[in-house]
Amino acid sequence: MKAKAFDTRLFKKILKYTKPYQSRFNGVIIFAVSLSIFAALRPYLLKQTVDGYIKTQDQHGLLVYVSIMGLVLLLEVFSQFFFVYWANWLGQDIVKDIRTKMFRHILSFRMKYFDNAPVGQLVTRSVSDIEAIARIFSQGLFMIISDMMKMAVVLIFMFYMNWKLTWIVIVAMPILIYITRIFQRKMQLAFEEVRTQIANMNSFVQERVTGMKIVQLFNREDIEFEKFKIINDKHNRAWIKTILYNSIFFPIADIISSLTLGFIVLYGGIKILDGDHFTTFGDLFSYTMFISMLFNPLRQIADKFNEMQLGMIAANRVFNILDTQDQIQDTGTIEAPIFRGNIEFKDVHFGYISEENVIKGINLSVPAGKTIAIVGSTGAGKSTIINLLNRFYEINSGTICIDGQNIENYTL
Repeated sequence: MKAKAFDTRLFKKILKYTKPYQSRFNGVIIFAVSLSIFAALRPYLLKQTVDGYIKTQDQHGLLVYVSIMGLVLLLEVFSQFFFVYWANWLGQDIVKDIRTKMFRHILSFRMKYFDNAPVGQLVTRSVSDIEAIARIFSQGLFMIISDMMKMAVVLIFMFYMNWKLTWIVIVAMPILIYITRIFQRKMQLAFEEVRTQIANMNSFVQERVTGMKIVQLFNREDIEFEKFKIINDKHNRAWIKTILYNSIFFPIADIISSLTLGFIVLYGGIKILDGDHFTTFGDLFSYTMFISMLFNPLRQIADKFNEMQLGMIAANRVFNILDTQDQIQDTGTIEAPIFRGNIEFKDVHFGYISEENVIKGINLSVPAGKTIAIVGSTGAGKSTIINLLNRFYEINSGTICIDGQNIENYTL
């Protein structure tokens, strides 16, 4: 299943894990709002300082406004600290809960699941993929919300101060938004490829290291090394693609931001020199800050959306495992703390792969207290008989009994 950029169904699943931390979730939103207000207030106060007190050489008023700006800055820093700290704290608590639930879920899988699921992929899902979900909250969702609110507040202040200069910014914004959208689509595909290659590499390395004795026994070191080089090269190319897109996007975004600022300074400066009073030096000072506060978040939203996308792709992989139901059903009602030990196989058929039976109609009776030896070549089914007796696998047909009871009648 391919992860969507904004998979609503998947996102709702993730948000369910925020319910135990609802107060902290609400606190992050509150600090995001206050952060956007305090950040936009500083340039406005700078305008008032320049036009009202520096230009008129009012030292007392200048001191008062500088003090107010210092207080606003402290409040902004305070909001920034709690916003970042609580957002990351929330993300880590959420992934702790998801990781705990996922590991418990994996422990319940039947052995057949592990026959088909590479260990390396399960390790990737349980560790790095789940950690990527934390970035949805620490680097993605809340950061995007904060930036969007900051941009909205900044635009309100800009229109209030000088709507003519603000229209120059408004004209430039759709261009940057369009470029950001193209960049986001490219990065979505690139990051999905990155996650796939990371999982493939983890799986390959895990299996070869675990089975190193077999690799060396059959003298496959060179063969496995060449396979690893191919996987490593694919991983490298996937990351280079993301680097290329970043290298193209961010310089273009910087150019658009700089050109917009240049047009505002040029237009506003000409009007001031011509004696037009629709703008002031304070406006130009404050707009240099406003444009940075408006365009930088817009540019960085693409980067933060990438973090969001990485988290969503990882979440999609994790929830695919959490949604997998591959447990042996515990339908038994008989509890037997002590077995006498009479074992009987009656016409038992079983295969690890459908329609490829390893056990073909075996009949076996072992009285309690007796010892028997099961002899056969590799793959004949010796270990399989023990696995079936322990209900690690479900038989295709037939009956296995202990002390005269079908083993399915016993609780697991």
